Amino acid sequence: MRIRHNDIEINKTDPFSNCKLGRKEYALVLTDIVKNFNDGFVLAIDNEWGTGKTTFVKMWKQYLDNEDFKTLYFNAWENDFEQDILVTLISELKELKTSKNEESFKKVINKAFPLAKSLALGLLKTQIEKHVGNEFVQEFINQTSSSIADGLQEQIEIYTSKKKSIAEFRQSFEKFVSQTTDSKPVVFIIDELDRCRPNYAVELLEQLKHLFSVSGIVFVLSIDKVQLGNAVRGVYGSDLIDSNEYLRRFIDIEYSIPEPDTKTFTKYLYEYFAFDEFFEEKQRLQYRELQQDSSTFIKFATSLFNYERLTLRVQEKIFAHARIALTQFTANNYLVPSLFILLIYIKFKHNSIYNNLKNERYSLQELINQVESILPENVSEDDSHMYLYTLSMLLRSYNNSREYPNKENLIVTDESDSKQRLTFTSKFDKTENNKKLLGFLDSSRGYYSKMHDMGIKHLLKKIDITEKIMMN
Repeated sequence: MRIRHNDIEINKTDPFSNCKLGRKEYALVLTDIVKNFNDGFVLAIDNEWGTGKTTFVKMWKQYLDNEDFKTLYFNAWENDFEQDILVTLISELKELKTSKNEESFKKVINKAFPLAKSLALGLLKTQIEKHVGNEFVQEFINQTSSSIADGLQEQIEIYTSKKKSIAEFRQSFEKFVSQTTDSKPVVFIIDELDRCRPNYAVELLEQLKHLFSVSGIVFVLSIDKVQLGNAVRGVYGSDLIDSNEYLRRFIDIEYSIPEPDTKTFTKYLYEYFAFDEFFEEKQRLQYRELQQDSSTFIKFATSLFNYERLTLRVQEKIFAHARIALTQFTANNYLVPSLFILLIYIKFKHNSIYNNLKNERYSLQELINQVESILPENVSEDDSHMYLYTLSMLLRSYNNSREYPNKENLIVTDESDSKQRLTFTSKFDKTENNKKLLGFLDSSRGYYSKMHDMGIKHLLKKIDITEKIMMN
């Protein structure tokens, strides 16, 4: 049994063979863009955190490699501790060095020398030796004329003013790129830029624009544009900065990977975390009331995730937690799958509601008000039926767990017309006098079972993983 979602294995021959989201078609679209506009540009793949961008760009990189593109992958977040971005980026280019372009690569390094931001020659030499290798250290030493050495003793904060040095660097870099590949551009993927220190992220963008933007190389930024925009505003110290306009200076093409089909991904997570080991266990299936639990679990999770537009990462976390919690149930324990997954969702996304519910701080009306405020609106008729049943079980089990003085009647009989009515009102139930919800809560209408005696603490203790795990 798995309790976390591991990185997907990328098959070198068929990189998208293990992709469960059908994203190969988007890689083909992006490949066509790169192939047909190879004069150099910056492409941003803009999706929220937790939507699988890193996995996608790694699969796409392998696909490009198989198509004879020269590619580089750089995780900016893992490297934002480095002191000199220029040196770090050039060090990545070493992967492209061959006997054919070695001299050009040396010239790139030499032209970068007066632009480096290091405080002292010794520090720069250490950085170069670390990233590029001993073979190039002597090249730097040979460049230490008095004028350059003097320049390196001061921190160069605005290198863009050095127009001549920048022009020479760009010329040497473009020559290196042209000798690296023939008809296809180099594709340099920069991932996780939005998670870096704000100063690092902004400076990297500036250097891409002013130093590395040349023909023959395509930079791919895998980002969450909203988060990167926050970094921009943080660096400039003002919420008035138009971050979108700022980022347009650096990004030529924006692309968002379409969201995957929720049902497909939910079923994948169900299989990945082996929920059938619990739901389809033979002893459990002996009980008629439990035989539909697996299909109910998938159906409700799919509906909830789809309406709430949860990121893939949040969906994974909810499923992983649900799988751990299930290890505390015995084969004959009632679960109410839709209520179970709803409570875990509330725990992850609306923790204050979860804690108040757990500590019985709500009246029935307050509870339904709070939960309905986070439920999706305008659901289908079929889904509405499922949500109302889940609400009825939430209210019933919550009331069951309360001490006797705090219990409330769920239903009362109106003396004026002898009709039964709920003691609270539901906005989710659009029927007159909440007839549907009343039907679920009125046990005399044929809905009663031993499951209705269940207290919500039975679920909460397991969701909080406070009981003994029932597994070998």
